[in-house]
Amino acid sequence: MKYLTFALAASLLSVTGAINLQPRDASSQVVSLDIQRRHVENPLLRDRLRRRAGATVQETLDNLETLYFANASLGTPKQTLRLHIDTGSSDLWANAKSSSLCTARGNPCADSGTYDANSSSTYTYVSSDFNISYVDGSGASGDYAKDTFYFGGQTIKNMQFGIGYDSSSPEGILGIGYTVNEVQVNRAGGQAYPNLPQLLADDGTINSNAYSLWLNDLDASTGSILFGGVDTEKYTGSLQTLPVIPEQGVYAEFIIALTAMGANGKIGSLFENETVPVLLDSGSSLIYLPDTLVTTLYSQFNAQYDSSQGAAFVDCNLANDATTLDFTFSSPTISVPMNELVIVAGYQRGQPVCILGIGPAGDSTCVLGDTFLRSAYVVYDLQNNEISLAQTNFNATKTNVMVIQSGSAGVPDATGVANAVSSVAVGTGGARNGGQPNLTGTGATATAAATNTKTGGAAAATAWSGAAAAVAGAVLLAL
Repeated sequence: MKYLTFALAASLLSVTGAINLQPRDASSQVVSLDIQRRHVENPLLRDRLRRRAGATVQETLDNLETLYFANASLGTPKQTLRLHIDTGSSDLWANAKSSSLCTARGNPCADSGTYDANSSSTYTYVSSDFNISYVDGSGASGDYAKDTFYFGGQTIKNMQFGIGYDSSSPEGILGIGYTVNEVQVNRAGGQAYPNLPQLLADDGTINSNAYSLWLNDLDASTGSILFGGVDTEKYTGSLQTLPVIPEQGVYAEFIIALTAMGANGKIGSLFENETVPVLLDSGSSLIYLPDTLVTTLYSQFNAQYDSSQGAAFVDCNLANDATTLDFTFSSPTISVPMNELVIVAGYQRGQPVCILGIGPAGDSTCVLGDTFLRSAYVVYDLQNNEISLAQTNFNATKTNVMVIQSGSAGVPDATGVANAVSSVAVGTGGARNGGQPNLTGTGATATAAATNTKTGGAAAATAWSGAAAAVAGAVLLAL
């Protein structure tokens, strides 16, 4: 199967470098951040509005259904925030308490929190250059500032962040992707400065600018991100290391090469001998793949695609299907079960309405969001521009933290993938930004949904479309 939307220029590189792990001891510095998952009323709309564009620290992630958040604070005294964890962006930013969005009726920023510069004795103004642009023309803008940032038991003084005085999103963002570098600044404007992972490495809190992400399964309430470390109990098998693919010579995002895809353990049964650049992005709820492949999957799973909503509605019983989708990256293969791909989006007459967590990428870069990442244990090595992958160990109860050391001497439980694809021409604009899909064929039409009478299945598409329109409205209930 040929994916003509991608201009492929694949070259091969033997990846021998990897992350050097050491057992954690009392002198090690590891930062652990817990993350929590949160339900959002319309994850498809949320994705479309997103911007493209010895030492460990652990934090627990709150699993709030379709987005992942962590608790943190800014300022003196502390101002509490719940920040959306985003591997696809660089900036930490929070909404201003006085913004028109946060002062609107209904207090829309109450859950995520706000920042008030006048209430912090440690606030320092940097510039008025903060500006995030979204594809639909919305976004956030305001000031860059510095203040004390608290997270995962750590205190970081004079951390630079953005204050959204004018914003269209109630969610603050903790961007932990690549730091904006001088090349990107020259291309797009703005300023270069170290973000959170880089700061942790610069001040010696962690030994290397690298972290691992474990989202756990769809039913779990929490996962974790481990800055500067790897927990070997959170995955099965061994980690395999792949190169991050640069864009026009710049390492800007976590893009790797998807080389084959199959089902039920049959590697390459859906496609093989192709190279598709894919973005590993915790800030996107769903998976976005080439349109021709998505049409095939929709037909296989009897998914009814509603182009007006960008949603593929399925029978909720599909979550009980034993089928897996298997993603291969030169060598490692990550299997994603159906119960991680079928998402309850809302209810109609007391019955669940479900969507398939896969969408068409259109002309944009393909994205592997949370419906993929929950099935993978991912090590993001920004220092060496590498990604290490292994199959996740759902609901692991044990822990064995190993420290990531600086340099590229290798990891005891990881191996570099020989002849891994290291160069692919990458298009502009992420699918989460509303690329224009062109779906045709069986199972890819909205009209079929109206004739499907299965309870909780595709017939409920009319409930989403009619009552929810763009933001899903009262049809969707918090889970």
